[in-house]
Amino acid sequence: MSEYQYYEFQAIDRPLTAEEMGELRSFSTRARITPTSFVNDYAWGSFKGNADAWMEKYFDAYLYLANWGTHLLQLRLPARLLDLATAREYCGGESASVREKAGKAILSFVSEDEEGGEWVEDEGRLSSLIAVRAELARGDLRALYLGWLLRAQTGELADEDIEPPVPAGLGNLSASLEGLAAFLRIDSDLLHVAAEASAPQEDTTLKGEEVRVWVAGLSTKNKDDVLTRLILERDQALVVELFQRFLKERAGRAAAEPVARRRVGELLRAAEAYTEERQRIEAERRAEEKARGEREAAIAREKHLEEIAGREPRLWAEVDTLIATKQPQSYDRAVRLLVDLRDLDARTKAYGFRPRLEALRQAHARKPTFIQRLTKAGL
Repeated sequence: MSEYQYYEFQAIDRPLTAEEMGELRSFSTRARITPTSFVNDYAWGSFKGNADAWMEKYFDAYLYLANWGTHLLQLRLPARLLDLATAREYCGGESASVREKAGKAILSFVSEDEEGGEWVEDEGRLSSLIAVRAELARGDLRALYLGWLLRAQTGELADEDIEPPVPAGLGNLSASLEGLAAFLRIDSDLLHVAAEASAPQEDTTLKGEEVRVWVAGLSTKNKDDVLTRLILERDQALVVELFQRFLKERAGRAAAEPVARRRVGELLRAAEAYTEERQRIEAERRAEEKARGEREAAIAREKHLEEIAGREPRLWAEVDTLIATKQPQSYDRAVRLLVDLRDLDARTKAYGFRPRLEALRQAHARKPTFIQRLTKAGL
């Protein structure tokens, strides 16, 4: 199979200028370039740009796929919306990392699969993951924890390493975070075990009166500074920054009880135990469903035999008629009738079926298609 690579970049905070689009075009004549995106795939050639440099200069999100098993996602957001020390506590390795450039924090998530990946031919793979960036900007750390869990899963961390704080809501991921976990191929059982230590996510719905009370408590200077920056700089990140600040102060008034952190080895062993138990339960369920299906089939079979009992002469005659047509569909029907006749014979203990079947085989020995169907049916 040919090598295949897929690149998709998106600009979110600001569109690309005509000059910047021209710069990107110089790297590829066939890429799909818009003021907010660059998309290209390569079956034979290779990407001529520098993805890291592009993320620093042009884009806010980048997805890369290769059919040898590499999945990569990068997200860029203002550094003041993501505490770098906190981010590095979760994403401080190879599978998940963070770097800062010109006031921007750039997160990288990398998943490798030695068994290979898929051939991707449709655009828009990045769209389902874009919301992760907005969630991070609002202070949701679950994406960072998924990065840490990926590091634990890949063996990048030692068994004695302690997990970082477990964010709330890990057991109830948003659609975008579920997509991220799937994209990074994080084991669902490991995620389930990790989520057992996660508190329910706080309701972040803003209540007008509560916000008014909080705003009223801000100093005049603080409010003046914020309004001035919003008007002069048109900085939408400032709105998110205020939202983060409000949530932190509200959470501080009702802080949750601290949860004991687990060791990596403890998490991995718990996930293995959970997998074994889940598989055992699923195997029991499948066995029960199979047994129930077999009982229902046996009842239905018995009812069918009751309905045709006593019609054996007519059934044998119908078999002869069907075989004489020399048509595959008629052969199939004849074989089904012969199975009925066999079971009726066993039911009544008449023991006349086998000699008649042998005579039928001899009479039609030159019909290999029919004889093959008999053999396949165990007749």
